[in-house]
Amino acid sequence: MAGSSITGSGFMAAAPTAYNGANTQLTPAIQTLWSKEILLQAMPILRFEQFAIKKTELNQAPGTTVNFMRYNNLPAAKQLVEGVRMETQPLQASQFSITVAEHGQAVATTEFLLNASFDDVMASAARLLGRSMALYLDGSARDTLLQASSVLWGYNKPALASSLRTPLSPYDHGVPATSRAGLSAGNFVMTTALIKDAVLTLASKNTPRLGDTFVTFIHPAQSRQLRDDPEFIEISKYAQAGSFMLGEIGRYNDAVFIETTQVNPQFVSGTSGAQFHDAIMIGDNAFGHAISLPVELRDSGILDYGREHGLAWYAIWGLGLITDQSVLVLETN
Repeated sequence: MAGSSITGSGFMAAAPTAYNGANTQLTPAIQTLWSKEILLQAMPILRFEQFAIKKTELNQAPGTTVNFMRYNNLPAAKQLVEGVRMETQPLQASQFSITVAEHGQAVATTEFLLNASFDDVMASAARLLGRSMALYLDGSARDTLLQASSVLWGYNKPALASSLRTPLSPYDHGVPATSRAGLSAGNFVMTTALIKDAVLTLASKNTPRLGDTFVTFIHPAQSRQLRDDPEFIEISKYAQAGSFMLGEIGRYNDAVFIETTQVNPQFVSGTSGAQFHDAIMIGDNAFGHAISLPVELRDSGILDYGREHGLAWYAIWGLGLITDQSVLVLETN
């Protein structure tokens, strides 16, 4: 909203939202109303955060860190013998701590604009703040998952057969790149062969699934490549109303796909050249979201006798990678 103005009627030539100041005090009821509106506007954008393990202990106890537990698998079971007591095994686990911090974004307007505008400025502010919060939170969740150490690269799908000038078999996926530098050719794409490799990698580590599948976050450009593959299954062919995840577009080989522009394109060699995308496949208990204060609307007090208004979303949270082996990064052009 910063920088907007109303000039058609000859008044308010200066930007009415350019104040750095505060606003009149909002009642708790209004704060609750607009806090819910911010969350409502954020929900359609959130993709990564819905799969985080959430902890809210700091709502009841003081402190800035939350501990998450990582339990080790039990050893193999044994056949029992009549008259012999069953041998017990110790539970082995390690702790992972996430530190919380403050997060927020603010907008400003004026009492005059609120009364003179034909638009519901408060509703528009809530929409903008909700979108701001969602993009920021989901981007932070993405960056947390990208800290994982395991990476696979896209397949170089063969070009047309030179003699026949016809496509090769759809099952011929070419060969994968072996490093990010190999993506500089610009033709290493997202295919079902890469998904098979990724599922094999996570399954070989005994990574628990989210329900009965792994979840993969992909960019629209990657989903466009994947849809060309005849083995990919569109969501319309299997999902019933209410049975799919937010943002789900399809599935293949024990993996469902969530499309999001939060999978940002980057240049392979820094500032120019071919671009690549970091898709992310996860299993259960991959990352955590420690929440000390849920997102809420804040006003900044009284300034200039209530002529200026400042509104912000504000929250205290932290994100952290819990299980590195539950996350796999898939880099393709």
